[in-house]
Amino acid sequence: MKFVTGTLAFIVRFVVLGLLAAFVIAWFWPRSGALLRARLGLQPRVEAPALPRERGPVSYADAVERAAPSVVNIYANKIVTEQAVRMYDDPVLQRLFGGTPTTYQHREQTLGSGVIVHARDHDYVLTNNHVITRAADIQVLLYDGRIAQATLVGADEETDLAVLKIDASNLPAIHLADQSALRAGDVVLAIGNPLGLNQTVTMGIVSAVGRQLNAASAEDFIQTDAAINLGNSGGALVNTAGELVGINTLLIGKASGAEGIGFAIPVGVATKVLDQIITTGQVVRGWIGADYAFVPLPANSGLPAAARGAQITDIYPAGPAAQAGLQVRDIILRIGDHDIVGPADLRRQEAALTPGSQVEISGLRNGSAFHALVNVVKRPPLRSPNHQD
Repeated sequence: MKFVTGTLAFIVRFVVLGLLAAFVIAWFWPRSGALLRARLGLQPRVEAPALPRERGPVSYADAVERAAPSVVNIYANKIVTEQAVRMYDDPVLQRLFGGTPTTYQHREQTLGSGVIVHARDHDYVLTNNHVITRAADIQVLLYDGRIAQATLVGADEETDLAVLKIDASNLPAIHLADQSALRAGDVVLAIGNPLGLNQTVTMGIVSAVGRQLNAASAEDFIQTDAAINLGNSGGALVNTAGELVGINTLLIGKASGAEGIGFAIPVGVATKVLDQIITTGQVVRGWIGADYAFVPLPANSGLPAAARGAQITDIYPAGPAAQAGLQVRDIILRIGDHDIVGPADLRRQEAALTPGSQVEISGLRNGSAFHALVNVVKRPPLRSPNHQD
């Protein structure tokens, strides 16, 4: 009995001394326990903290689910007239054996996409003009499988936009994004009907905003590397919230030595065109009758290095600018109430003017300030200066 009691007392004293030693070590060397556990391989596993959703890899399924019902497939049927192949060129053989030149017609179908938008208490379909131009019959396949007949409300060749009205109810109009919030580097999704495969989603980023595809045009475009293929034209370019930021319109393909360069019409431009077409059936733009370029900065120009504005490079004969006395090489710094940043900005401000109105233009001529009142007219189809129609 004494042996058992002595053994228990020894164990108790050993445990107490061990705890005391551990307390002293922990007090004076607080990291000793972690170092010992690490040496013995007993370090507990620590999970890496999850990245915030907007910074880490995410699924865009919610954005697609929100936007996809508003994207439609468009089938534009065109009647094409062509000349039949002549069997004989010799008139004598033609009289003997027939073969007089004739024409024949055949049907061609153009594939495209469209987006349902809501305006003026009605639903419309926005698509590209080149998808439906010269079409005799336009059919729209909705997301839910319905097929509807479409009629053309109006089109604008310059922005390559067309507005359709379809005979269907309960149409899911897409949500529109704030165009001013779009930045290069934003993730975007292209939704459309490439190569007739029905709804397909591709992903990319906004490569640039404010791109000019035509030096004489007032419009700008979104550049993206999201895959846009034949049949995507007129489809939706949406952000990660499923909101419409643009209408897909053009791809520069590998044949041009390009890869991942596509363009979309910004939603702000598209809605302005939509509103004008609904109201008047066409898009009306202001015009003062001049062409512009960036302001040159030779060493002896006397202009600051960061000079803004646009220089007149050509004047249309008998046009408003010519009648107002504007001259080639004039530098336009202000039109109406707007300061001019560059040629593209001037074209946008000019196009927004109301035909029939008068606008004051301010700038520099040979280094001296000048002011002129110009009568704004409706812009004719784009053409080169000094050409009489």
